[in-house]
Amino acid sequence: MNWSTDRRGFLAAGGAFLATLASAPKLAWAADGSTLRIRVTSDFQVLDPFGEIGELDDIIPRMCTVTLCRIPDMREGHQVVPYAAKEYEWTSPTTLAFSLHDGLKWTGDFGPVTAEDVKYSFERIKGSDSAWAYQFEKLDHVEVTGEKSGILHLTEAFKPFEVIALPYYGGHLVCKAATEAAGGSFTTEMPAQCGPYLFDAWEQNAKVTLKRNPDWPLEKPQFDTVEIYIVTDDQAALLAYEADAFDFTRVAVASAADLKANPPEGSALIEAASTRYVWLTINMNAEPLKDLRVRQAIQYAYDGEAVLQGAYGGLTERSTGVIQPGTPYSRPANKIATRDVAKAQALLSEAGAEGLTLNLYCTPDSVSLATAQIIQASLAEAGITIEIQPTEDAAYWALGDKTQGEGYKSIELVLMNFAGGVDPTENLVWFRPDQIGIYNWSFFDSAEYEELYQKSLTEQDETARAEMFHRMEDLMEDSGGFIFICFEPYLAIHDANLKPVILPDGHPDPTRFTAS
Repeated sequence: MNWSTDRRGFLAAGGAFLATLASAPKLAWAADGSTLRIRVTSDFQVLDPFGEIGELDDIIPRMCTVTLCRIPDMREGHQVVPYAAKEYEWTSPTTLAFSLHDGLKWTGDFGPVTAEDVKYSFERIKGSDSAWAYQFEKLDHVEVTGEKSGILHLTEAFKPFEVIALPYYGGHLVCKAATEAAGGSFTTEMPAQCGPYLFDAWEQNAKVTLKRNPDWPLEKPQFDTVEIYIVTDDQAALLAYEADAFDFTRVAVASAADLKANPPEGSALIEAASTRYVWLTINMNAEPLKDLRVRQAIQYAYDGEAVLQGAYGGLTERSTGVIQPGTPYSRPANKIATRDVAKAQALLSEAGAEGLTLNLYCTPDSVSLATAQIIQASLAEAGITIEIQPTEDAAYWALGDKTQGEGYKSIELVLMNFAGGVDPTENLVWFRPDQIGIYNWSFFDSAEYEELYQKSLTEQDETARAEMFHRMEDLMEDSGGFIFICFEPYLAIHDANLKPVILPDGHPDPTRFTAS
């Protein structure tokens, strides 16, 4: 790879906005006025923990509010440590007692962060239609025992609660008074903040700026300012990084070999296993896909090895489900593990579905497009015509959302990937019956799956739990509604003097980035 940046190519790849970044100074290490610049792939949509959707939706609340505990860098394990809670203790298998640090206070004269805010934050999501309601499924109630102390009461013993619910997403605290004054929810403007940083400025689809909170009472973040640049295209982002536009960015797997062989001077590459899983949704409710034989034909025609080599550069393996490989809970193998085009053609003929044409939706990033194109070519060999529909972020996430109209019932194929969690139930939760029209876009509806999911939440025996998870993924594959593709490798590049913190879902935590 030639790392000299051609300005004309830079403009073509990233547009005028990216070109202006090339003249921006790199990290300013001076104690007064230091700035950290990171890149993400898409803009935020909802900052209310109740309705968070994407990566930046979670990063900003992590910077501008607090959680009771937090989780370390994904390369350092998953043991939670107290954060907003100065005292944090499991007093029984179903009770978690906490008390909050002194000095935590909301902006806008809303006063200190209280146990009542904790109760409000969690109980407004529990049992609601929030996508994160599952995180609090085992929460019975929050007992307030003092202004800054309380007890979380669970309905049953469920130790993973503290890694599923508390460190991120629904675990971000909101100010009860401010949220109620805003009508009970909010989207792009936080009615009150309490975090290491405060939201400062937003240039839509371009840049978010956050400034250090002068009233933050806990450990001070190293940087005075964090600038988050929104750049969708991976190659354009890599060019911008090389032009010193920002100091940290994820990179596409297609760049890995070149980056390893010829890294930019003064840079370091992160390569790690991730919890982000990728699969193809086959909507069994769509008219052309209601016949199981048609769905199975797609499963047999899929060329998994071609996707792994062509889209992922051979850096990862075929996944056997939505549980991370290499763990005690991952399924040993796919039931349809070998491609069989003749079998696919026979199934289509038996179903009277020769000459089938289907729409395949995906996001417009390079890896997703490459994967979609390989799927298109492999299914064509079986006689299925695929029309690829690249779809920008906001419209993409509306595809399977029942609140956006009736379209969710008839989408056909969707290439999907989710940021996974620490416990397998965090990945399996999205395919429960009550997620149809939310995140279960295949219309997979299995009472047995739901029963096993509920049992797995409280089962203490690891072997028994693994058997439940394997059966659940068998049911998913047998439905014809899924093709499990892979767990994406995590790749990022950053200034060699910078030490990033990356959470298990692959999202960076800029509040804990440090530099030497």
